[in-house]
Amino acid sequence: MCGVFGAVVPGGEPTEAAAIATLGLFALQHRGQESAGVAVSDGEQVMLYKDLGMISTVLDERRLPSLRGNLAIAHCRYSTTGSTVWENAQPTYRQGPRRALAIGHNGNLVNTRDLLTQLSGGRSRLPASTDTELLTALLADEPATDTIEALQRVLPRVQGAFSLVILDRQRVIGVRDPNGFRPLVLGRLAAGARPSVSAAGGAVTGLWAADDSEAGWCLSSETSSLDIVGAEFVRDVEPGEMVILELGQPPRSVRYAEADPKLCVFELIYFARPDSYMEGRNLYEVRRRMGEQLASEHPVDADLVMPVPDTGAPAAAGFAEASGLPYREGMYRNRYAGRTFIQPSAGLRHRGVTIKLNPLREVVAGKRLIVVDDSIVRGTTTKRIVELLRKAGAAEVHVRISAPPIFHPCFYGIDTSIETELIAASHTEAEISDFIGADSLGYLSIRGVLAALDLPYDRFCFACFDGNYPVPVPYDAARRKFVLEEAVAAR
Repeated sequence: MCGVFGAVVPGGEPTEAAAIATLGLFALQHRGQESAGVAVSDGEQVMLYKDLGMISTVLDERRLPSLRGNLAIAHCRYSTTGSTVWENAQPTYRQGPRRALAIGHNGNLVNTRDLLTQLSGGRSRLPASTDTELLTALLADEPATDTIEALQRVLPRVQGAFSLVILDRQRVIGVRDPNGFRPLVLGRLAAGARPSVSAAGGAVTGLWAADDSEAGWCLSSETSSLDIVGAEFVRDVEPGEMVILELGQPPRSVRYAEADPKLCVFELIYFARPDSYMEGRNLYEVRRRMGEQLASEHPVDADLVMPVPDTGAPAAAGFAEASGLPYREGMYRNRYAGRTFIQPSAGLRHRGVTIKLNPLREVVAGKRLIVVDDSIVRGTTTKRIVELLRKAGAAEVHVRISAPPIFHPCFYGIDTSIETELIAASHTEAEISDFIGADSLGYLSIRGVLAALDLPYDRFCFACFDGNYPVPVPYDAARRKFVLEEAVAAR
């Protein structure tokens, strides 16, 4: 899972596109915390800055003044292919014989080995070890008249999940794979006013043209970042579609593949921000309804309902409303700590729980607790939370999860690549309950998820829950994270 943002900003200060893209990226920090970067074009050349770290440390007032141009893309990374090293930070950049390209990618390709055989010179020509770097090289080398034609030739050979923002010298292009596994939305910088963001982070309001020929346009992983930059949501980029943004032109659409929508349902359950919208649904309300369904499926006699902050809060509120039990915050969350689930190692995840969460003893001591969270992946985080609550004096801890058990690895952009990392794949619910130290455990069913969404099953990918993979996965895909690094070692 990564965050991508693109901006086309006519007029204004030379650094405004980079500043708006950076501001939009801040609203996507939850999608990736390993690295960040921005690429810009002034119509003549593409410039790039990227580094390891959080957005606020990588893209600060020292960097933005040098990133001048009316076109920009930005990216924050959560790794699913390649190690966490500077070379693998995005956007990627490639100066090919026919074009210069920068790309930000959210998703994961499943046919990386096959694509590598199509690249002249193979792995030796790649300065990084990500599927995005490989895709950038293929597009830059493709013998086509322009970037759009190159995309139309290369994309049909690409399999897996990809929501892309692409920058060449003259345009920003948004691309979504034919299944639309990962979200991508189009926004218009609002007529009448827009935020003008200085390199120091200050914001002023300036006039903005109502004419589409002079309008600014944005692409983003989520609608929440459109709100931050003062853009209005226009529509989702459709699966199998390219949206082309150019200065002085309304967006153009090119259909390169037939759509077969399979949005990752985990986006709605957990990953996206609750103030974002997907499939026309506000995600806070979706998650609150999941909590109501969870209370119906797994009631329990208790004193209060509490969330695992912050992602469990909407479902916990719904559980409390449906069960008639009081809702209380039972843990304090340090909001300067990152998301534990997307830390790259088990040791960091374990330490992160203690740094991030601390029980409120006066709330939980002596109480029979219903603790609501959005998912259990490996089980170690939930185990630590239960331990902290018991140490604070909780009489009982009943864990309720507003998602089904995760039985299968994801190959489309979430770093759960082998089943041995998934506790539900090898343990019964009773065994999991014992492992985490809970008095009881209940998961929401797939049927309950669909009832909360009020949308049909076939619009989503449920592969991590039921094993039905919309795109066939190669037998060795479980080792895919370091596939390009292994290719070097094999030489």
